[in-house]
Amino acid sequence: MGRKFHIKKGDTVYVITGESKGQQGRVLDVMTKEGKAIVEGVNIVARHTKPNAKHTQGGIIRKEAPINITNLMLVDPSTGNPTKVGRRRNDKNILVRYSKKTGEEIK
Repeated sequence: MGRKFHIKKGDTVYVITGESKGQQGRVLDVMTKEGKAIVEGVNIVARHTKPNAKHTQGGIIRKEAPINITNLMLVDPSTGNPTKVGRRRNDKNILVRYSKKTGEEIK
């Protein structure tokens, strides 16, 4: 069973540590069992591939590798700065994420 994380697919995140430190990107996929996420334009690796139906030429293909979720911080949509994320119930008693810096709800 997967775990609950502070980021979701489609969020903009900031990398706080590692080789890609300081970069921002959009989350393409969250792998809950592994605790990793694939972020657009971050943690790029080169894969040497044989020619196949998808890549008839083969050669070196550059693509995003998964990055640990603990190395990512959500970017607050209202300010554009990285922020910690909390969870609370809104007025309709629905559990929502909110920015701990501004206190605003994150959609």
